[in-house]
Amino acid sequence: MIWLLRFVLLIFIVFFVYMGVKLLFQSSRKLESARKHKRFLLIDHDDVRRNFQLTYKGAVFAGEKYMGTANNTFDVVSISIWPENTASLKGMVKDDFYYLDQKILEHYPNAEISWKSPVKEFLQ
Repeated sequence: MIWLLRFVLLIFIVFFVYMGVKLLFQSSRKLESARKHKRFLLIDHDDVRRNFQLTYKGAVFAGEKYMGTANNTFDVVSISIWPENTASLKGMVKDDFYYLDQKILEHYPNAEISWKSPVKEFLQ
């Protein structure tokens, strides 16, 4: 009977260690850390139907990817990006958004990037 309790306790300890490690390496924690340190980070999933997130200079952006045909292959052909918090855009200049465009085009070279409001009006 005592060995059964020890076995159950061992299972609980392994489970909690696993959950702790999983939480430690979660992508949302990486994104929040990069935002706090005002670094660039792009978190993207291989699944085209899932949105991606990126952060740069303390601002967090979200983007949607759309599939289509490009050069006789299926690829991401259109990307829409918007800031999650417009107040965090304070202090950013046009070159910052062009830098973000270049970084996104490194991952999706056939994509056309369209910014949503208020960045769209700022870049025109």
